[in-house]
Amino acid sequence: MHILMIVIVTFFAGMGAGLGTGFAGMSAAAVISPMLITFLGMEPYMAVGIALSSDVLASAISAYTYGKNKNLDVKNGIIMMISVLLFTVAGSYVSSLVPSTTMGNFSVFMTFLLGIKFIVKPVMTTKEAMERVSAKKRVIQSIVCGVMIGFICGFVGAGGGMMMLLILTSVLDYELKTAVGTSVFIMTFTAFTGAVSHFAIGGMPDWTVWILCVLFTLLWARIAAVFANKATPKTLNRVTGVILVILGIVVMSFSMLTK
Repeated sequence: MHILMIVIVTFFAGMGAGLGTGFAGMSAAAVISPMLITFLGMEPYMAVGIALSSDVLASAISAYTYGKNKNLDVKNGIIMMISVLLFTVAGSYVSSLVPSTTMGNFSVFMTFLLGIKFIVKPVMTTKEAMERVSAKKRVIQSIVCGVMIGFICGFVGAGGGMMMLLILTSVLDYELKTAVGTSVFIMTFTAFTGAVSHFAIGGMPDWTVWILCVLFTLLWARIAAVFANKATPKTLNRVTGVILVILGIVVMSFSMLTK
């Protein structure tokens, strides 16, 4: 019975995380960790470690799919990634110096709001409009936005994927597919860094739960990324919005169950 429960929980956790990653570049940690904590009674630090490691392959396969369809900005993605990683450390340090606040639901609430935004006000920027921005301006924007995203994520402790998608579409005016492709490319490396540090500090995970989470997240991320790259911008905005709203509501519900 216990193994059946593990399979069911990891399947739905992987499905939610994979769809969120493949469609919106969302971090798997926002979905997997609350489900493992709520239904399997897992220690939170280890649950986040498993979620982050599940994110690595799911983000990598999604980035590969977006890149193959020419929906990935590698150059500026690398620049932003370096800024994000450096200032996540800075944000974490500053966060350790101030009184702790209840900001754990920040990324979940943001997921919900971002979903509504995509439904109500879809991102219809074209690649032609993106390419009109000068290379120098794009580099500067990538550095500045990477600093902002990294610091906020380090200070709050979550929300990287959603912050990136919001900044890429609203501030940098990226076309939606390129924004998601670039976001999952960056998340591959940030998730790997986070997973390694979690396991180095907290020890090795439950291998059954870990393997199932990685496989199910990878499967659904691949399905979502393939569909997303074939969809029209209007359809992609609506599907992404609906998935983010549903995930936001579900994860908020799980958070309430743990209280």
